[in-house]
Amino acid sequence: MNEADRAWMRLALAEAERGRGWVEPNPLVGALVVRDGQLVAAGHHGRFGGPHAEVVALDRAGEAARGATLYVSLEPCCHHGKTPPCVEAIVRAGVGRVVAAMVDPDPRVTGGGLRRLREAGIEAEVGLEEELARELNAAYLKRLATGRPYVIAKWAMTLDGKTATASGESRWISNERSRMHVHALRGRVDAIVVGVGTVWADDPRLTARPAGPRVASRVILDSQARLPLESRLVATVTEAPVVVAVTKRAERDRVEALRSRGCEVVELEEQGGRVSVGAVLEELGRRGMTNVLVEGGGRVLGSFFDAGEVDEVEVYVAPRVEGGDHAQTGVRGAGSRTMAEAWALESVRIDELDGDVRLRGVLDRWWRRGDRAGEPA
Repeated sequence: MNEADRAWMRLALAEAERGRGWVEPNPLVGALVVRDGQLVAAGHHGRFGGPHAEVVALDRAGEAARGATLYVSLEPCCHHGKTPPCVEAIVRAGVGRVVAAMVDPDPRVTGGGLRRLREAGIEAEVGLEEELARELNAAYLKRLATGRPYVIAKWAMTLDGKTATASGESRWISNERSRMHVHALRGRVDAIVVGVGTVWADDPRLTARPAGPRVASRVILDSQARLPLESRLVATVTEAPVVVAVTKRAERDRVEALRSRGCEVVELEEQGGRVSVGAVLEELGRRGMTNVLVEGGGRVLGSFFDAGEVDEVEVYVAPRVEGGDHAQTGVRGAGSRTMAEAWALESVRIDELDGDVRLRGVLDRWWRRGDRAGEPA
C-alpha cells in the first residue's frame, strides 16, 4: 500500500463520519470506489437498518466497479443481519481489490469477510490507517468489548475554572455559539446524565434544540428520588424519556409519584452513598446505548473520572474570570494525588467559537488503541 492508498482511505474515513448519530449501535462506515486513480463513487452507512456503505458506493458506481479498488473503513460484513452480507455484493460487482482500515471485531465477522473475499479471488488488504479508524469507531469498539456505552464528559467553565458562582448561578458561562455545539452533541447521543443537584440548581430540560438524529433519554442520578415533580424534566417527559436512577434508600412514595408522572425509575447498586457509576453504565449498555453524555455537576463528573469511565472530554472555556474562593469546579471527586497521575488527553482539538474556546480530547483506552494492527491470527 502506498501514499495514494492512504489518501483514499482518509477520504473513506471522512465519508464514514457523515453517519454519526444516525447509525448507532452500528459502526460508522465509509466506502470509496476508485478506478485508474480516479474516484468513481462514494457511500456511507446512512441510517440504522439501511444499506451499508459498500453497497451504496457500488450501486452508485455500477459497471465501473468491475476491476476497481474498494476502500472501506471497516472490514465488510459476511453475515445476514438487517441487510445481506456486503461481501457478496462486492463479489457480484467484480471488484478487483479491497482495502480495509481494520478488522471488524464483531464476532459474527472478525476476519470472515476478508477470507470470503480472498476465496473469491479478490485481493484483500487490511490495516491501513487503523489507528484513525479505531478512533472513529471508539464507541462501537467499547460497546463490543465491555458492553458499556462510550462516555463523553462535558462542562463549561470560566478562565479560572469555575462552573458557577458561589451562589450556584451559571447562566450563561458560555456563549450562544458554544451552546449550539452542545445542542448538536445532545442530538447525537443516546443518553444525557446529570445529578439531581444539577436539576435543583438549574432546572434544565436537557433536550437538543433543534432536534438531532437521536432523542436522548435524560438520566438523573438521584439516590433518594428527590427529583422535583414540578421540574421541567418531568413536565417534558413526553418529549424525551426521563430515567431516574435511585438506590434502595429511596422512599417508595417518592418513587411511585415519579412513575405516576411518566418517569421510569430504576433501582441500582450504590457506592459511597451514591448510585454506582458502574451500575449505571451496565444498565445503559443493557439497553443498547452506544454514546452517553455526562453533563454534571462536578461531583457526578468526578465520580465518572474516579471510576475510570470517561472516554472523551468536551470543555467550553469562556473568556471570563469569576474569582471567589469556592469549589464550583467542573470535575470534583477524589481526583489525582499528583500531576503525574492526572488524566491526560490525546488527539486534542481546540476551536475558537466567537471568543469561547472549545477543547476536545480522548483518553487512551486499549479498545481504542488495539493490541496490534492487522487481522486476528
